[in-house]
Amino acid sequence: MAKVGIVMGSDSDMPIMAKAADVLEELGISYEMTIISAHREPDVFFEYAKSAEEKGFKVIIAGAGMAAHLPGMCAAIFPMPVIGIPMHTTSLGGRDSLYSIVQMPSGIPVATVAINGGANAGLLAAKILATADAELLEKLKKYSQGLKEQVQKKDARLQEIGYKAYAEGMKK
Repeated sequence: MAKVGIVMGSDSDMPIMAKAADVLEELGISYEMTIISAHREPDVFFEYAKSAEEKGFKVIIAGAGMAAHLPGMCAAIFPMPVIGIPMHTTSLGGRDSLYSIVQMPSGIPVATVAINGGANAGLLAAKILATADAELLEKLKKYSQGLKEQVQKKDARLQEIGYKAYAEGMKK
């Protein structure tokens, strides 16, 4: 049974939503990914949001661009946490999406990550689930340790070869 629902309004959101799925897979969290347009097929959307709890979802990650109603509408119907991912848009650089998701009315919260923040949405979903799952919490601690070690390796390389060679290597 999937613990996380990943929903997007368009397949153009897939590269960002895939980052959330990748994190969930790395941590061993089951999910279901769906493309649903809240505007073009509201009946399908309402059925998705109404049945999410019954399907076993504990968190929904919803990505949307422009008017970005999908996360907020999920939060209006689904009784558990919703994480919104504002998508970068060509017209306003994603600020339109960000404002649409962040500015929810009182009583309908949506946790919101950065524009195109798919990986962080996956991590936030995992952290929410880890509040009731000690094994998952340990996986998250190991994940964080891995991030620390990556930074330490980069710094060791910088100290070894100097900033000019390091910067040149980044250009390649």
